[in-house]
Amino acid sequence: MAKPGTLELAVAGRAWALLTTALALLPLLLQLPTALAAGFAVAALAVGALSWRRPLPSPVRLLLILAMLAAIYWQMGARPGRDSGCALLAAMLAIKSSELRTLRDARSLLGFALFAPFAAFLLDQGPLTLGLALAAVLSALLALQRLADEEGHSHTPALRQQLHGVGRLVAIALPLALAAFWLFPRLPSPLWGIPERALARPGLSDAMNPGEWIDLMADDSPALRAQFFGPTPAPEQRYWRGPVLTRFDGRSWTRLDPPLQQPLPAVTAAAAGWDYQIEYEPTDRRQLVALDLPIAAPANARLADDYSLSSEQPLTALTRWRLQSAPARQFQAELPPALRRQTLQLPPGFNPRTRTLARQWRQQAGADDNAIVQRALAWISAEFAYTLDTPLPGRDGVDEFLFQHKAGFCEHFSSAFAVLMRNAGIPARVVTGYAGGERNRFGAYWVVRRMDAHAWTEVWLAGRGWVRVDPTAAVAPERIYDTLEDRLGQGTGAAGFELGQRWRQMAELGDWLRRGWNDLVLSFDANRQQHLLRRFGIERLQPEQLILVFALFAAAALGAMAWLLARGERERDPLLRAWRRLGRRYRHFGLERELHEPAILWASRVEQRQPGSGLLTLSQRFAAARYADNKAVDVSLLRDLRRHRPKPGAHP
Repeated sequence: MAKPGTLELAVAGRAWALLTTALALLPLLLQLPTALAAGFAVAALAVGALSWRRPLPSPVRLLLILAMLAAIYWQMGARPGRDSGCALLAAMLAIKSSELRTLRDARSLLGFALFAPFAAFLLDQGPLTLGLALAAVLSALLALQRLADEEGHSHTPALRQQLHGVGRLVAIALPLALAAFWLFPRLPSPLWGIPERALARPGLSDAMNPGEWIDLMADDSPALRAQFFGPTPAPEQRYWRGPVLTRFDGRSWTRLDPPLQQPLPAVTAAAAGWDYQIEYEPTDRRQLVALDLPIAAPANARLADDYSLSSEQPLTALTRWRLQSAPARQFQAELPPALRRQTLQLPPGFNPRTRTLARQWRQQAGADDNAIVQRALAWISAEFAYTLDTPLPGRDGVDEFLFQHKAGFCEHFSSAFAVLMRNAGIPARVVTGYAGGERNRFGAYWVVRRMDAHAWTEVWLAGRGWVRVDPTAAVAPERIYDTLEDRLGQGTGAAGFELGQRWRQMAELGDWLRRGWNDLVLSFDANRQQHLLRRFGIERLQPEQLILVFALFAAAALGAMAWLLARGERERDPLLRAWRRLGRRYRHFGLERELHEPAILWASRVEQRQPGSGLLTLSQRFAAARYADNKAVDVSLLRDLRRHRPKPGAHP
């Protein structure tokens, strides 16, 4: 006789195991690079099909492992990280089904597969990942139940009954899960170090190379969501200030490293400011953005002397920041000599035509810096065009842009403008961040997407200090100031505009639902936890007190789970369970069944009190089903037992 677990796997059990593996693998694949995820998916399908009848030879499996390791190295390099570890897990799971032969193999595969959806939470905690993970767990429970039926040679219930049983298990475990979510102390940092990602997420960095933002500007995923408490800035004021780039080597703009450590310069506000809150999507970097200019740094953030914000911790998860900003009338009216030298620095031997033109303008304008700025803007507005289709710059990239191509996007315009100003003796630097945003009509908040990434120039003018100059807006103001609704209406007929509006409404609804998820789940921190407890009259609990409260609730939940599971074990037969529930209904009328009383005798006694109740016929059917050779559940009898009720007016 075969040992338990070594029985050959039936077709249905194999299919359930493979389906569960696919569901578990899916949320992880969605977080990996597209090419890598597609390769793993194809490999999983091929291995499942080729090993359906017989195991794959060991050399073939070894070749598959080597090929997948090579693919991971090709996409992510040798740097360890969360995503490279998850990719390795996905690769191993994709070929794990090649060993699927027995019940023990199936259970091993299911246990290994459940690591995948939980590993996906290291990369994304969104509702889609959670939904797919729950589907994988549900499928795994159904598959384990079917494997247990196969091993015990028992009849497999209908899928509806299996779902009912699994639903009961989930309902039993739900109180403990909610207690852990609501009551377990929220720590400011994880108990263990979470490694960084091998591949950086799209976002702003502390360097800019003109022409390399193409991928970022084609990404319509949200970078941040902003909610204003009071006035909303006008379109020309919705500049979200990020890293300030001062050093230029002829091609790349970078931040000063090390920084000059200047004191925070004085700023005089031009108007009343804005009070707002941003929800910043994870980037694994430290750079933050704020409306130009932030007044002060929020908690756990730093404000540099160029008024750029950075987080004290890497932004590995969704974060919320309460900020105040105001437009500047005067920003650093006195420029320190060290900073002046840095903002006039240019590498020797680059862009000679730009240098010649700037010196010519300086001779013509004399000491009037503002006249040079306005002349450059007028020239750009008259002769230049906005396009994303640009060649990569050569050695003298600014000369090529200003005198040959005369077309590009914000990286080209801001970089060339800053170089032109520096050659004219005007301190200048490049500021990166985002521009614009669209209002979500369902949630009354603003969404700024990664495709709204923008770069502009700041020039220093006597008496005013640093002044924002956006040469891109001089060429394509619609790129900066128009809303998405404006863009949808351009160049389309009535039908196209209506279709665009409907698509926009669906997208806004989806983003509103995602923001609700962020608010209810991802942003549930220690402050929200304490606020929840105040509703029950508890002002504040220390972490050790929270642990005690959680332990009490967890003990109660575990006790209820143990009692319900033991009760279910005692009443595994659904017919017997329905019969006992029927007896409890008659207890309210003093007609309950005695412990020593057979079913038919009890039904006969009830029939004397309630003629025509139908209980006697039902009990005869129940007794016949209990002693029948066929142990399959009589669905009609089970339905009638559940529906039967004592007759109205019954009395002892």
